[in-house]
Amino acid sequence: MSVTDPAPSLPLAANSTALHFQTLRHNHATHGPSTDLDHNPRYLVLRNFASRFLPDERDILVYLPEAYLTEPTRNFPVFYLHDGQNLFDPRTSYVPGRTWRAHTTADALAEANRIEPVILVGIENTGLRRMAEYTPTRDPRRGGGDGYKYGKLIVEELIPLINETFRTLIGPANTALGGSSLGGLISLALGLEYPQVFGKLAVMSPSVWWDNRSILNILGHGLRGHAAPKPNLRIWLDMGTAEGLRHLRDCDLLHRRLTVRGWRDGKDLCYLRVPNGLHDEEAWAQRFDETLRFLFPAQR
Repeated sequence: MSVTDPAPSLPLAANSTALHFQTLRHNHATHGPSTDLDHNPRYLVLRNFASRFLPDERDILVYLPEAYLTEPTRNFPVFYLHDGQNLFDPRTSYVPGRTWRAHTTADALAEANRIEPVILVGIENTGLRRMAEYTPTRDPRRGGGDGYKYGKLIVEELIPLINETFRTLIGPANTALGGSSLGGLISLALGLEYPQVFGKLAVMSPSVWWDNRSILNILGHGLRGHAAPKPNLRIWLDMGTAEGLRHLRDCDLLHRRLTVRGWRDGKDLCYLRVPNGLHDEEAWAQRFDETLRFLFPAQR
């Protein structure tokens, strides 16, 4: 891991190992035109995070809310997000220049008191192994199926590091997991596997089709063939109407299965069918504000 002091004015946790994290002004590995993130002390990067469960290293990106600086005794909920390259920095996104704009959206909503200030943690994918890590079962033709190893990375290695380094609120009521496409699929699978860790899920444009819709079997019968009682999960689910009729029907079916299992629309479930919504970063950026408002509503 890279070891560089963070911005000296940043108040982290009292027992912090934050010297592992660096601001972009200390980081010489980012290339391309300058962005606002380069001089933002609330944006921190951990380079080359290694795991004992998976072979590839990856970068971890952390964006702290403004209140983290102005309220130094306050702790904050955490939202873990897959495909970290696409969340914040237009120089690292899959399509250059197109990101979720997650940090600016969260800042604007928190400033307007529309959401609770939340720490965003982006977990970068590892390129060629993305499909394997983001799938809960092995497809006979496509392979994959390392999703639960990836879950162990998050639950047993990353979350303890984040809790040790930053002033976090712990427990499932304060911990969310989310992503899009295969990232949406693995978010639901891991939420069902670890309801004692994650209490909120963002399941955006999920790849329900994977392995003959195996996620529906996991939802109904559990990974090991026996369904546990409905977990206490607050779930955001969405799909764009322009993502393809098959995917829209699959997501409609997933929504129905969730309601059969006991989730209630408007209570602990929100399903959004996005008119003309596409399968890309811009589409997810445009509805990330609604996702945040549902998962982290401001406490009145």
